[in-house]
Amino acid sequence: MSVSEYAELWEPRPGWLNTASYGLPPRPGWEALQAALRDWQVGATSWEPWDESTTRARESFARLIGADAADVFVGSTVSAALVPIADSLPDGSTVLVDDIEFTSNVFPWKVHEDRGIHVVSAGTADFVDAIRPGIDLVAVSAVQSATGTVLDLAKVVAASKEVGALLVVDASQAVGWLPITVDGVDALVAHGYKWLMSPRGATFGYLSPRLQERCRPLAAGWYAGEDAHTSYYGTRMHLAPDARRFDQSPAWFSFVGAAPALELVEEIGVEQIHRHNLALANEFRAGLGLPPGDSAIVSTELAGAEEAFAAAGVRAAVRGGRLRVSFHVYSTEADVRLALKALDGVRPS
Repeated sequence: MSVSEYAELWEPRPGWLNTASYGLPPRPGWEALQAALRDWQVGATSWEPWDESTTRARESFARLIGADAADVFVGSTVSAALVPIADSLPDGSTVLVDDIEFTSNVFPWKVHEDRGIHVVSAGTADFVDAIRPGIDLVAVSAVQSATGTVLDLAKVVAASKEVGALLVVDASQAVGWLPITVDGVDALVAHGYKWLMSPRGATFGYLSPRLQERCRPLAAGWYAGEDAHTSYYGTRMHLAPDARRFDQSPAWFSFVGAAPALELVEEIGVEQIHRHNLALANEFRAGLGLPPGDSAIVSTELAGAEEAFAAAGVRAAVRGGRLRVSFHVYSTEADVRLALKALDGVRPS
């Protein structure tokens, strides 16, 4: 089936071009969540059926990034997912980030400056060249939130390996539309509420086996136990032997909505979604007189665009003073035409 044949599973109001802020739920995810909320309202079930969704979502995410589910942990936010990694860095380590990196992948490193962790930055265009001897960890987004720039991950992997630096990738703006794997990556984290179209509160992380050995599970609780059901009480602690020991106890309803959404992304196919999104993004770029790009996010300076979009009912975003428009599986050519029509009076001649 083509992407268009799945269109009936979403009900977007025309002009939603802001998936980079949050994705819209597909009907299977929305209905699963409503059913769980109805059960919660009347106490119709225990929590275990809701928690089965966490296992399903974990396994689906692992397949989407080419990882083993045993190396995937779950949590609530990207910044919290990075805490064990940041804690594992030796005093005096140097971390390289992009100049415009979203702060969820900056602050977790900077809060360790009191023990000599040094956070340095480089511009996107010069980022690979900045991975030099003396860099201990590279922390970068697979797709930049502000600009939509797609990372040349293969080059970053090669450069990081050459200097012996750990590589931590924030894939929140990538997984769900951009084909990506964890080959050569030490850690990959992603929140599901954007391109994976899940409720906010469902975050996923991959830790390579070598990094798992270095990290302490600082958020360990009953859910991180080898057997969660025998980890409720007392001082006896037997944590899961795999990445589950880094789990944060999940927000059940977030994962109830996430599991069907991730499975639907798998069913449609990321490659198909990628082609669909790029086609629409490049149609929009062409309408603005811009050259083709490689991202589902279009970022451009266009004075008056925000007001023009608001008047036409087009929902997008402004980041770093630039218009940011993003296209996903439920976006259509009609959305592109609506956006371009709204910009008729503000587009540069």
